[in-house]
Order: sequence, then C-alpha cells, then structure tokens
Amino acid sequence: MSEGQPLFVGGAWVAPDGGHHPVTDPATEETVGWAPEASPEQARAACAAAREAFGAWSRTRPEERAAVLARAAEIIRERLVPYADLARAETGATTGTARAMQVGVAAARFRRYARVEPAEWPIAPQIHEAGPMGKAGVTGALAVRQPVGVVACVTSYNNPWANPAGKIAPALAMGNTVVVKPAPQDPLSVYRMAEALQAAGAPPGVVNVVSGRDVAVGEAVVASGDVDMVSFTGSTAVGRRIAEVCGRDMKRQLMELGGKGAALVFDDADLGSAVAGIGTTFSFYSGQICTAPTRVLAQRGVYERLVEHLAAYARGLTVGDPGKPGTVVGPVISAEHRARVESYVALGRKEGAVLVAGGERPPLERGFFVAPTLLADCGNDMRVAREEIFGPVVVVIPVEDEEEAVALANDSDYGLIDYVWSGDVARAFRVARRLRAGGVGINTVGRNMEAPFGGFKRSGVGRDVGVYALHAYSEVQSLVWPG
Repeated sequence: MSEGQPLFVGGAWVAPDGGHHPVTDPATEETVGWAPEASPEQARAACAAAREAFGAWSRTRPEERAAVLARAAEIIRERLVPYADLARAETGATTGTARAMQVGVAAARFRRYARVEPAEWPIAPQIHEAGPMGKAGVTGALAVRQPVGVVACVTSYNNPWANPAGKIAPALAMGNTVVVKPAPQDPLSVYRMAEALQAAGAPPGVVNVVSGRDVAVGEAVVASGDVDMVSFTGSTAVGRRIAEVCGRDMKRQLMELGGKGAALVFDDADLGSAVAGIGTTFSFYSGQICTAPTRVLAQRGVYERLVEHLAAYARGLTVGDPGKPGTVVGPVISAEHRARVESYVALGRKEGAVLVAGGERPPLERGFFVAPTLLADCGNDMRVAREEIFGPVVVVIPVEDEEEAVALANDSDYGLIDYVWSGDVARAFRVARRLRAGGVGINTVGRNMEAPFGGFKRSGVGRDVGVYALHAYSEVQSLVWPG
C-alpha cells in the first residue's frame, strides 16, 4: 500500500478510478502518503456492497458482532504506536494527543460497544374496556431496537480515529453496515481502521471506505438509494446540504456540526481552573475542535485578571514540531486553513478587539502554524465572537452579571457545549440549566463518555455517545399482543 492507498469496498482493496492525491504533513509540509480518489461510481458500489452485506450482518447474534468489535479494539491497541505515528503525521497532533486522544480513544470506543446491552424493553400492559375495537382485555407491548440499515459515516479531519470509531462501532453493534467517507486531508488513518476491522473478522461489505477530494464522492454516498442514514461530523454549511438530500428521501440523520462554546467565568470562579480549561483551546488540536471554549464571558470583577492570566498561558505554550516531547501546540491542518484563521484575527482587530497575545506567525521554517491568540475587549456582535474560527483563538467579552452572561451566551447560532466557572456550585448548576447548549461543563472541560453528546440550534441534530449512540443508530419497533 506504500505506492498508493487503495479503496476498501466489499471486503476487497480496490484501485481508485481517480488515481491518488498527496496527504501532507501539516508540520513539515512533506508528503505522508497517497490517498485514493474514488469515482462516484465506486462510491455507489460501496453503498451497494453495504446493502448486500446488511441482511446477514443484521441477523448475526449481538455477541458475535461484539466479538468482532472487541478483536478490532485489541488490534488497534497492539498497533497503537504506528497508527499514532500516522495520525500525528496526517493531522499535526502532538504524539501524546495522537496516542491517547486519537488512537487510544478509538480503541476505547470499540471496546465500549463490544459490550452487549439489551435491545428490547417491556412496556406496561394496558387495560382496554369493551368498545368498537372489540371485547375488554389487556394488551402487552415490547419496544425493540432494530438496525437502521446502511449508514453513511461522513467524518471530520480533526480526529481521524476517535470520530469515525464513534460512528462505526455503535452502528456495527446495532447490526448496521457502514460506508465511511473520511475527510480528504487525512483519510489514511481511516483505512488503517478498516484494516483492523477486516483482521478482526468483519465480513465483506460490512465496512467500506471511499475517499476523495471531489465533493461528488461524498454526494454520491449521501444520495445513494442504498443508504438509510447519514451520520455527519463537520461544518454547519455542509451539514445543511446533507440534510436537504436526506430530507428528500426521509433518511435518518445524526449531525454533529459547528460550535462557538461560551465559557462563563464569574467573579467567584477558581481562576486557575478556568484558565487551564479555556487554555485547552490554544493547544488541543490547535483549537480545531468544535467543543472548545472559544468565547469567554468574564464578569467584570475577574475580567482583567483572567485576560492577564490567559495571555500568560498562551505565551508560555511551546509551538513547534508535534513529534517532539516538549511541544504543546502543533500546526493547523493546511495552509488554506491557516490563512482563514489569520484572516479572522485581522478581522477581530479591525472590529475593535484588542490583541493581547499571539497574532503573529511563529518563526518556523515549515509548517502551518498559528500562534495561540487572545483577543480581549470584544463585543458579542463581532464576527470573531459569532463565527466558528476553528483555530487557537480565544475571544474575551466583559459582562456585568449573571443575567447578561446568560443572555450573551444564548445569543449565538450555535449551542454545542458551553462552560460555567463559579465557586457557588448551586449558581453554576442554575446557570447551566438556562444555557441553550447540548452540554455544559461545570468547572471543567472534561467529558463523561456515557453522557449524551450533540447540539442545540445550528450545532446539530440528534445525540450519541454511550447508550445514546445505540439509540441513534437504531429504529424502535413496537410489538403488541393480547394479554
């Protein structure tokens, strides 16, 4: 596969009709490998292969499907170092992030869905009086989770391991088959995941991977008549286009879209905790993560100190080669994305924001690096405060009190994950419940991986993670009988 990665269709490694394109290491600008360019016809063939495999796979015992997922998890763990090296080279993530948060999380997700859980649950019997529908009697009922069918998994570039695994594992556990369309910037890792699933015993056609830079490839997958559901992670703009296609054919959708996470920091907050949590935006994936707390709403009493400490935090981070142990901030994914992030920083200054830290391009000979950047004295009406930048940029907005903080937090097109820092736990929970977001971190940016994940408003449709993913990748069927 060193000469060019083939596609994975129907259990076979297939030469792509469109040749290959280079995958670039965003830290060195060197070529990591050659990704396949599928044709729309090959994309449709992958969907047909998944449809053909669905019947047999959906009828396998849940324990058999779980065994495949468990073996895949073990294979991924055994190959963690080479898989993580590839992920680091494709994405620019640091070695630690690639191992723990990319490949490590992927293995954990396959292990999680190797746990067989009940797919049916009883409903209380209902007593009926005699009437036009018949004699008096009792009806029993059972709710049963059934697989949706063929699931198209369209995944994002920022985590080519955890994101696809979070879709593939629960979808397969429920008896669905999948067609994965990875992001064109870093698809090679997803082919390694398919390789692991094949070695784990996934039957031909149960997992298929087709990639390409041409939007026609993704469009062919989403529009295929063989596809019953689309699970997408990416921008709101692309999500809207996918939703339009799904709507025409009444396809199920799971959409995890953009975010502009508000971090509400009150006067009584633990400043160190708030700075450390918000500071992850500067470092974790270089801010290329939809859950990042990028929009800080700081109460006046703590505002100046918070800005000062965030600036010091940003300036103290080591930017550079993600393969070196001391590096904290790696590059963004591409030169085009770097230009986009830099244009937002310039726009923020033009809008009246004060540049407190960063704003310059780090003095490195190669790589698509952006210095961790802090913009203060922002207004919630500025574009840098309203639009997703997807880079290591944090904007800080002063607020007077709780009411203003909640009002500004909710004044957003997005609602994925917000955050509240306050020493008054009762207030923190009270404020959290008023926020129009799918999740709220209270004095933490940590995640509970069994908690439902998804967004309000333009941040998405549906919920997954934990048992919620099993619901997301299933249809619920009712069985009713006379008692």
